[in-house]
Amino acid sequence: MMDANEADELFREYRKTHSVELRNRLVENYMYIAEILAKKFSGRGVDYDDLLQVASEALISGVEKFDPDLGNRFTTYITPTVTGMIKNYFRDYSRSVRLPRRIYSVAAKVKEEVNEYYKSHGEKPTVKQLSAGTGFSEELIMEALECRTPVSLDARVRGEDGENDAPLYEVIADDGNNFEDFLDKESLRTEIAKLDPTEQRVISLRFLQGKSQTEVGKILGVSQMFVSRAERKIVKKLKDALG
Repeated sequence: MMDANEADELFREYRKTHSVELRNRLVENYMYIAEILAKKFSGRGVDYDDLLQVASEALISGVEKFDPDLGNRFTTYITPTVTGMIKNYFRDYSRSVRLPRRIYSVAAKVKEEVNEYYKSHGEKPTVKQLSAGTGFSEELIMEALECRTPVSLDARVRGEDGENDAPLYEVIADDGNNFEDFLDKESLRTEIAKLDPTEQRVISLRFLQGKSQTEVGKILGVSQMFVSRAERKIVKKLKDALG
């Protein structure tokens, strides 16, 4: 893998020549980003190979458009680009996939409960409150929230503590914490090694294996909201350590 300075020189040469060979060398050098992001979003109803194809197309497009003289590093530039393409693919895919009747029914009742709760209390309910109001398990409600069609990944979801809410894309595979910005920082590995075993396990399951918070909770035997709070704490700890 070439270093950042070498890659920038190759980008400059490509912008002058538009050589397909140079473009392919750059794409191959950064293909790991497409693979990581495809894995992060896999396991939620779309095959990894399909997500990798979408990510790869976004990577190629990004290579063709990137200008190193604008002051950005390519890893910083391409991560939100690829992520955005994958999220758009999920939105388009969700509109064309028929949900299981059971989940569709649960989602409809959850939506009704949200509306009724909001009318009575002037705020959106937590997942725990939705479970109490509908009789569904918290896991089933989270599944309905993740699968409901169509759904905005920017929609806000309240935590169990009733204080901290977060966009839905933090409940599924996360990109809001911009971990790709740190991929080339050796210091990140050092800081991760300082985390306790549970925190390291959360990082591995979420950011390396691409599992959702609900899936991580089931593996660790804790709630999704516990994983959400732990994840935010870990990310803040790492960001503070890295300055």
